[in-house]
Amino acid sequence: MGGAPGAAATGAPDGVLGGLVSRTLTAARHGPMGVMLRVAAMAVAAIGASWIHRVNDPGVLCPLRALTGIPCPMCGGTTVFIELGSGRPGQAVLANPVALTGAIAVAAAPLGLGRRWWALQPKTRAWMLGTALVGSELWQLVRLGILRV
Repeated sequence: MGGAPGAAATGAPDGVLGGLVSRTLTAARHGPMGVMLRVAAMAVAAIGASWIHRVNDPGVLCPLRALTGIPCPMCGGTTVFIELGSGRPGQAVLANPVALTGAIAVAAAPLGLGRRWWALQPKTRAWMLGTALVGSELWQLVRLGILRV
């Protein structure tokens, strides 16, 4: 097997392409370049989802909502990316503000947000995530007309 010593042990790919992938993944974990790479990947995914949705509308993707009619807390997450990919940020916020906030947090993590998140006590992280999921579920129930306010 050719390649760098220890490449097989670490699972790293061999060759020029493997080195490029390795450097890109390392850059995606740190600093402004990481943010740019993450935002670029999300933009490509959003435009792709928007295009697929426009060409062939798959309908409701959430299994819970398809079976029960009740949305899960992350319902609207795909719609967030479809709306962003279609150039409608306002509609993306209305679809699921929690999913949009999560995507922004993932994109900004290389700037130090990730370290701050993991520095929190596990109980604090659990409360924050739980509160966000309950808020998101209430948002979805109101948005889809199941819960009247």
